[in-house]
Amino acid sequence: MAMDRRAYQNSRQDNYVYGSAAPKIDIRREVEDESRIRRASQTTKKNRAHVKSMSPAYVLVLLVCLAATLGVIIWYVNLQSQVTSKVSVINQLESKLNNVRQTNDEEELRIANSVDLEEIKRIAIGELGMTYAQEGQIVFYSGEGTDYMRKVVED
Repeated sequence: MAMDRRAYQNSRQDNYVYGSAAPKIDIRREVEDESRIRRASQTTKKNRAHVKSMSPAYVLVLLVCLAATLGVIIWYVNLQSQVTSKVSVINQLESKLNNVRQTNDEEELRIANSVDLEEIKRIAIGELGMTYAQEGQIVFYSGEGTDYMRKVVED
């Protein structure tokens, strides 16, 4: 605390001017400050004159460019929102597809487990009179180039 008081007293003594004579003013410094102010005001005047000299055609071109840029930005944001909504719809449809596939697989498994092949064989042979094919009854065809086959009966 005592150090702070001494520092304060010393700073007060430095600011005191002894004697009755006025302090000397540094003229060069004041002229430089004045020229800086004058230069700033000249720059400001040039900028103002440039703004005033902009032709209506130039301003119109700038406005058209601004409107085009704004239109492209709006179009892009709209496109992004459409993509986001379509991705959401695709995710929902994929979820439904997976549910349908799972249900279909479960139903197919249930049907496959409920079918007794031995019972079908017994009914086919015993009640319907079906027999296994003999060695000469099986005929193999090559289906080259056609989408269907014609049955040819030999008499």
